[in-house]
Amino acid sequence: MQRRCRRRKKRRQLPPESAEESATEGTEEALKGGGSNIIYVITASFATPMFETEANAVKETAEALGYEVKQVSHDDDLTVQAEVIDTAIADGAAGIVLDNAGAEGSVAAVQKARDAGIPTVIIDRELASDGVAIAQLVSNNYQGAQAVAEIFVEAMGEKGKYAELLGKETETACTVRSQGFHDVIDQYDELEMVAQETANWEQTTAYEKMGTILQANPDITGVVCGNDPMALGAAAACKEAGIKAVIISVDGSNEARDAILAGEMTATAMQEASIMASKAVNIIDKYLKEGATGYDDEKVLIDCTAITADNADKLNNFVLSE
Repeated sequence: MQRRCRRRKKRRQLPPESAEESATEGTEEALKGGGSNIIYVITASFATPMFETEANAVKETAEALGYEVKQVSHDDDLTVQAEVIDTAIADGAAGIVLDNAGAEGSVAAVQKARDAGIPTVIIDRELASDGVAIAQLVSNNYQGAQAVAEIFVEAMGEKGKYAELLGKETETACTVRSQGFHDVIDQYDELEMVAQETANWEQTTAYEKMGTILQANPDITGVVCGNDPMALGAAAACKEAGIKAVIISVDGSNEARDAILAGEMTATAMQEASIMASKAVNIIDKYLKEGATGYDDEKVLIDCTAITADNADKLNNFVLSE
């Protein structure tokens, strides 16, 4: 599969939403929480470093404020997520921090929590409805993908064959990251995508898919990946095949850091996982105490930071030190 366009002199920018910190301060009566002192943090699998970081950041911040914390994974399963939110409601949760299992499919469960008086703050992956969560702190996947795509183009010398490994195509993050990559890369006529496969965000699947791609296209010199686990799988397949490739992704995990420092990956876009999670707890705490979040709008995009060999040694657990 190929996606080609004429090279333009100037990169087209899609105007993102404001990156100013924000969250809803509605005019309706504030939610009071479910009556307990429990904050739930619900994310995808903790086997993925970013989600583990989110859960731990919520736990640390919330416990420092005097809350009890329950960490639960929905494993990107909407049914499991609905069941967990039902449990949170039954527990009388004070609030929920949610990295959701699907932008559209999660709306009903979050609305159910709202109807029970429990405020939810969405982190990382946005919700496809406004006014259901009290705030949404969303990774700026488009900006992050563009940042590392520019690094990719330079490292490739503006030419060569490459492959793309996609996450779950039903998820907004997959689509937005891929669009960010291509809005930069597709400007260069001598950069040719010769394969595009779905690897479902998984390292093992990416390793297998990349091995098959390399058998058919041994002259590939680059790989763009929707997240770090897929990039690590692609890097392992390239190493096994004796191919030195430019590999980029989005996440910013310690594992990607180590691969970059080892010369097996080129760049990743670090998401502010720890910061988003901690801010979410503080928003819930303020909202419960004061009836308002302290911000003007519900949704904010949190920019990513490009990680390369120049700054990878300063990255630890999704935090970049000075």
